[in-house]
Amino acid sequence: MQKTVQIKNATFITSAATKAQFITPTKPMIAVCGKSNVGKSSFINMLANRKKLAKTSSAPGRTRLVNYFDFGEFILADLPGYGFAQVSKAEKAKWAKTLDAFFKEKQNVAHVFMLADSRHDPTADDVQMIEYLHFNILPFTVILTKADKLSKMKLKEHKKAIAADLYMGESNLLATSSETGYGKEEVLQKIAQILDVYYGDKEVVEET
Repeated sequence: MQKTVQIKNATFITSAATKAQFITPTKPMIAVCGKSNVGKSSFINMLANRKKLAKTSSAPGRTRLVNYFDFGEFILADLPGYGFAQVSKAEKAKWAKTLDAFFKEKQNVAHVFMLADSRHDPTADDVQMIEYLHFNILPFTVILTKADKLSKMKLKEHKKAIAADLYMGESNLLATSSETGYGKEEVLQKIAQILDVYYGDKEVVEET
């Protein structure tokens, strides 16, 4: 039986609009990123067992700040969604600057969950995000959202195709549904692995 984590009382900490407002976590921090309207807020609420911890909206591009949540054993950082067409170039540049500043503090980021829609091919922005994470040597897992919208067979096909498009192994993609809770246990098991790596690395650093 694989190790998992228990999330009992997730709470909102604060929002940050600039680098000066970013928090320095005292425990592992997992960042959640993805294109606008991919389902980041719903994913966070599913993990938290709460319906309204992260605010959801039918209008894409709602999250313009870095929102921090305390999940007990770890901090979760919800990042601004990228790739939303109906905002100005200046606004897009501002969001990109926020993301870049956040990831430049990579010593604070234990892992990244990059969300992508299980129903569609990865967008150019998704591919660019993956390349960015690789370039900055940030450990990440791709979370496929809205899996309940596909049959089991279609989901399997799409997962394989998306993995190929992103030049990744299928084991690095976890399919989920915030509607049904599908895949939640796998995500919790992944988080347990992330925490083990984080604390294991800390022990090695402290010993040397």
